Amino acid sequence: MYLWIKALHIISLVCWFAGLFYLPRLFVYHAASEDTASKERFCIMERKLYRGIMGPSMIATLVFGLWLLWLSPGFMSQAWMHAKLTFVVLLIGYHHMCGAQVKRFARGENTRSHVFYRWFNEVPVLFLLAIVILVVVKPF
Repeated sequence: MYLWIKALHIISLVCWFAGLFYLPRLFVYHAASEDTASKERFCIMERKLYRGIMGPSMIATLVFGLWLLWLSPGFMSQAWMHAKLTFVVLLIGYHHMCGAQVKRFARGENTRSHVFYRWFNEVPVLFLLAIVILVVVKPF
């Protein structure tokens, strides 16, 4: 049972990160677009990605992760797990920042340039590196 839940946790994590990588890239293109049809198309794509893929994937990742912790409570006494969970909480915050930006674009209230979103797009890479290294290497 444990390995099935772990596999589902990893699958949902991959889906979540796919959205976390792609949505800010859509923001880059959206911020650079100038015609109304493109802006409307990006709004639809961003909304569907955030609500249809990213939200459910995040929830599944958290549910399966908590289930794994429940099955192996000894991990909670290890420092690497505390660090990992800190990064997960920060990643959830990033996810919600993306959601707030989806709403700003939908209202036509974006004030940031495509250059900002190019840098914003790199943030989930840092989270992924930190979380994977903590889980695999368990440095402390």
